[in-house]
Amino acid sequence: MADDGLFDEPSFAVPDAPASSTLVDTGEIGPTGRPPPVFPPPQPPREGPRRAVIVSMCNQKGGVGKTTTTINLGAALVEIGRKVLLVDFDPQGSLSVGLGVNPHTLDKSIYNLLLSNDYQPQDVITHSSVPGLDILPSNIDLSAAEVQLVSEVAREQTLHRVLSKLRRDYDYILIDCAPSLGLLTINALTASDYVVMPLECEFFALRGIALLTDTISKVQDRLNPELQTLGILGTMYDARTLHSREVLERVVQAFGDDVFHTVIRRTIKFPETTVAGEPITTYASASPGADAYRQLAREVLLRVEQR
Repeated sequence: MADDGLFDEPSFAVPDAPASSTLVDTGEIGPTGRPPPVFPPPQPPREGPRRAVIVSMCNQKGGVGKTTTTINLGAALVEIGRKVLLVDFDPQGSLSVGLGVNPHTLDKSIYNLLLSNDYQPQDVITHSSVPGLDILPSNIDLSAAEVQLVSEVAREQTLHRVLSKLRRDYDYILIDCAPSLGLLTINALTASDYVVMPLECEFFALRGIALLTDTISKVQDRLNPELQTLGILGTMYDARTLHSREVLERVVQAFGDDVFHTVIRRTIKFPETTVAGEPITTYASASPGADAYRQLAREVLLRVEQR
C-alpha cells in the first residue's frame, strides 16, 4: 500500500535569527515583537441552526501544550457563550484525564465510534464539570485503531463521518491530536476546518512545525481542500530567557501573521489543573494563564469570523 508521499521529508527551513534580537517585551510591543491588537468584545452566537467549526490542535512533537490548549481554549469559548465538544484523539487519554475522566474505566470511547456502527456519538459523549463543555473520551484502545483502519475503505474519512453527526449540536469541536503524523492525525486534519499548531518556545520544536506544515499542505491537496491554518500558538514562553524570545522571533519571521498575538507563558498553575481535573478558567480564574486563554478565545473567534 502506497503512502502517497504524505510522510516525505519537507524542504522547509526556518530562517536564521538576526545577530541582535529585536524582540522587546514591553507594554507597547507584545512578546511576538508586534503591537498587540485590542480584541473587540465577543459577539453572542449567531441565531439559527448550529454548524460547528472543527479545529485540530496538532503538532507531532509531544509536550508542546496541545492538550492544555484544547482544554482551556474550549473552556474559554464556553465562557463567551459557545457550546464546545472536546475530542480526545490521543491514545494516552490525557485530555480525558485533564477533565476528570478516568480512561481505564471507560466502557465506550471514540475507538468504538471509529470502528463500529453499533454506537452513536451520544452513547460515548461525557459531560465535564463545566456546563456547555462536553468530551469524546479515549483510552489506550485507540492505539489499535490506527492498525485496524489501514484496511478500511476511505480510512482517512473515518473521523469526519463521526463528527458530521455532531456539527448541529455544537458551536466548536476541538480535536486534541496524538503526537505523531500517522493515520489518526491525518483523520483529524481531514475532518477539520482549521488547524492550530501549539509551539513550545524551544529550538527543537521549530523543525516539528516545518514537518507539520508540509503534511498539512499534502492533506489540503489530496484530502481536505477546505483546511486552513488558523494560527501558530507560542506556548511555555518565558520572557526571562533569551532562548524563548529568539525562538518566538524566528517563528514570527518565518510565518508572519499566522502566529497568534496571544502567547501562553509558563506557570505552575497548568500542572495543578491536571491534578484537579478542571480547566484553568475555573481552577484559577484570575490567573495570568486563564486570562491568556480568554484572550486566545477572542482572537480565535475574530480569525474564524473574518474568513
